[in-house]
Amino acid sequence: MKLLGIDEAGRGPVLGSLIVAGVLCQREELDELVRLGVRDSKALSPARREQLYEDITSSFRWRTEEITPREIDARHRNGLSLNQLEARAMRRLIRHFSPGVAYIDCVGRSPRRFRQMLSAPGVNCSLVVEHRADERHPLVAAASIIAKVTRDRQLAELKRQYGDFGSGYPADPRTLSFLRENIHSLPPFVRSSWRTLSRFRNLPLDSFR
Repeated sequence: MKLLGIDEAGRGPVLGSLIVAGVLCQREELDELVRLGVRDSKALSPARREQLYEDITSSFRWRTEEITPREIDARHRNGLSLNQLEARAMRRLIRHFSPGVAYIDCVGRSPRRFRQMLSAPGVNCSLVVEHRADERHPLVAAASIIAKVTRDRQLAELKRQYGDFGSGYPADPRTLSFLRENIHSLPPFVRSSWRTLSRFRNLPLDSFR
């Protein structure tokens, strides 16, 4: 039976895209993920994530879906929540791979509600939606690695163009400094709808000198 693991990276940052990844394997291949040492990406060093990314992408079918800052900013205008945007990307992965079972790291508070959000025409598989699924299922952990490395590589390229803006998270002083300095001409990778920016928008120009 084909199994699919799905996870995301970049839900909380004010900078960069949100990446949703899926990794597919046969049930008998799960042991290979364990042998490789696949774990939740947050528990791995950047160098180890990069190595496992190469191992996973060379041995398993995989795919990513990118939710851009522009799509995130337009979600309210389009009548969508961030959870719905992620569910839509996850449905695309499920339809692409047609697994027998999809294991999904839950976004939002309720696994039951998010499972209902994922159910739609073309989603013809069992859905296992759990909080901390990346800690419980090696296949979801593999997807978390793909999503995290993909996003990190995108940010590294943006830093080559725009300079070091930190982690991209709202609590990072370097990220806040970057936003403050660019508030009147935001680069396209900034999520301008994030509440983080509201503290800077009404400041006089002299505050940015």
